[in-house]
Amino acid sequence: MRRTYWATTAIVVGECAVGGTMDLFRMAPFYPMLIDLGYPGYLSPILGGAKLAAAVVIAVPGLPRLKEWAYAGVLINMLGAAASNGAAHQYSGMVAPTAFAVLALASWATRPRSRKLLPAEARSEAAEELAAAYGVQEHDR
Repeated sequence: MRRTYWATTAIVVGECAVGGTMDLFRMAPFYPMLIDLGYPGYLSPILGGAKLAAAVVIAVPGLPRLKEWAYAGVLINMLGAAASNGAAHQYSGMVAPTAFAVLALASWATRPRSRKLLPAEARSEAAEELAAAYGVQEHDR
């Protein structure tokens, strides 16, 4: 499970970082595809900035609530790209974004507990487990 998480996460973060940079600077092949699909050119740097932010948030430890938003953004972006290609009858353009959406879902589903947004009771239990692991007593907290 751990290998699956790191493998899928590395691919997702890499795609967000590389794709985000290419979008930010309006580079081929993504920018011409965006224009061909009828989207305005100013959308590219907006998507690029969002992808770069998602790459950072998904990669760094902590930030569980932001991770949820980053994964949601990646999925919305990828599924939107697949749907846009499908609506334009460019079916071959649906393959890559659908594959990246599946990888993002796999990364999200297999992430370790330390990278999940936990319910309040689970956060309390996790804090107690962490305190016990470091030998912190109740009166020390």
